[in-house]
This record gives sequence, C-alpha cells and structure tokens, in this order.
Amino acid sequence: MDEPDLNLLFALNVLLAEGSVAAAARRLGLSASAMSRTLSRLRETTGDPLLVRAGRNMVLTPYAQAIRERTQNAVFAARAVLRPASSTLDIANHEQMFTIRANDGFVEALGPVLVAEAAKAAPGVLLRFVSKPEKTDKPLREGRVDLEIGVPGEMGPEIRLQLLFRDRFVGVVNHGHPLAAMAEVTAEHYVAWGHVVASRRGLLTGPVDEGLAEAGLSRKVAAIVPGFPAALAVARNTDLIALVPASFLINHPARDALSVFELPVKTAAISISQMWHPRSEVDPAHRWLRQFMLKVCRAQVPQWDK
Repeated sequence: MDEPDLNLLFALNVLLAEGSVAAAARRLGLSASAMSRTLSRLRETTGDPLLVRAGRNMVLTPYAQAIRERTQNAVFAARAVLRPASSTLDIANHEQMFTIRANDGFVEALGPVLVAEAAKAAPGVLLRFVSKPEKTDKPLREGRVDLEIGVPGEMGPEIRLQLLFRDRFVGVVNHGHPLAAMAEVTAEHYVAWGHVVASRRGLLTGPVDEGLAEAGLSRKVAAIVPGFPAALAVARNTDLIALVPASFLINHPARDALSVFELPVKTAAISISQMWHPRSEVDPAHRWLRQFMLKVCRAQVPQWDK
C-alpha cells in the first residue's frame, strides 16, 4: 500500500489557514507555481477541490472547512512527536519565541517587567506581544499565538484558562483638576465634570454608568477615544475625567502627572486571565511560560498605588 506523503499535511495546514495559494506560497517560501502544483496534489490525494474561486477570491470548500481544525491539530501533534521527549527543561539555555496576544493596556502596564524578568530567567526566550482587536479563540485554535491575555469572552469550551489577577476601574484627572484635591470624590462631584470614554467600538457608556443610574445620576461624555492610552492623554491635558483599569497605571510614564481616585459607585471587578489551547497543556516550555506569567503578574498587584 502506498503511504501518503506527510509533507502534504504541513502544506495543507498552511493552505487552509491562509485560504490563498499566493499567501500560502509566501508563508512556505515557495513560488506560486510550486504551491499550485502542491494544491493539485492535495486535490488528487483528498478527492476534494479544497479551494474554489468565488468572484475574484478563493474560498474553502465545505470539506476544507470541516478538516481545518483537525489538520491543525495533526500538524501540532506531529511536531510534538518529533521534539525531544524529555519532560525537563533547562530554561536558562532554552531558545524559543512565545507569541502573547494582549491589549495595549496590559502590554504597557506589565510588558516592561515581563520582558525584564524573562531576560533574567531565560535569555534565549523572546516574548512577542501582538494586539487583539477582537475577542476570539481563533488565534489559539490555529496555533498563531501561545497565550491569550484578558477577559475570557467568546472562548470555546476546550480553551484552558487561569486567573492572573483581578483588576478594578479607577478615575483619573490631571493634578490641577479640582477633584485632585478632594479626599473623597462623591457621585455628585463625579458627574459635575465632563468625561472621556475609552471604547474600541465607540460606545458612549462604560462600566460606571450602571452604578450612576442606580443613584439616579448620569455623566456627560465629552469625548470618545479608542483606548486607555488616549483617554489618559486627554485627561492629562484637559479637565475631563478618564476611567481606566488600575493595572494600566503600574508603569505608565505619565503616572506622576495624574491624580487617581476611587470611583464613587461600585463597578464589577475585572478578572484578567491567561488562556491557552489544550495542545500546549503538557509542553514543558509552555508550562514554564504560564508559571512565569502568573508569578510576575501577581507580584505586581500589591504594588498598585491609588
């Protein structure tokens, strides 16, 4: 019996992930013609077209969509089999790049200390932080990232997660703001000033508005910005109040130019977790990464300053 060419499995994985012959060719370092020949072999082997034209684009067939995750898992399993079987890890001499998907606030707050501590413990380890424009488990399932950091959100039931720390929202104004001199900011004081809202989706309301509504109050939103860095920049240079997670201020360069106060109404705690795909569960290097993230992140929590 003729055995299938297992090299085709790796090409199939890239082709299904990219959904494009040209993109798959670039990723594999092949010419477009060589990738086209590989696609022809895959079609002959699987008995399915895999990619078909829809207008100017190529789309996956139903069969290709159905086998995409199975193909990814098979490739990861094959690579795991070919790694050294040792369950021990000499992290001081280990070389690997870990891709961590996190929002800008986490990277600005904890990225510096994570990079510094990783350099001490594992000089050969590279931490690669990538942005997360939306909440999805697709990068984890496709193996494009090693860890996802944030609030779990829309994650599949198979995704593993571990709480890193609990965060809370705080109010922020510049040092010259009248609220900066108050020992306690009341709800009435809070709504008497304009606010800047950080929202990637451009939403007008935030976590504090529900609490204000219960007290029969509402705030006036004067500006909406896409993220917490921009919200702090606006608060620093205007009389608007910003609402940000306390963790975001840990290493922020403008921290000394801002006054931080506890909110006059309760908001739900924010549970920040690390998430990973079960294929990485027992990998020694990935286990070290998870333990490292947990240790460093939790060590920063007591250092938060109001």
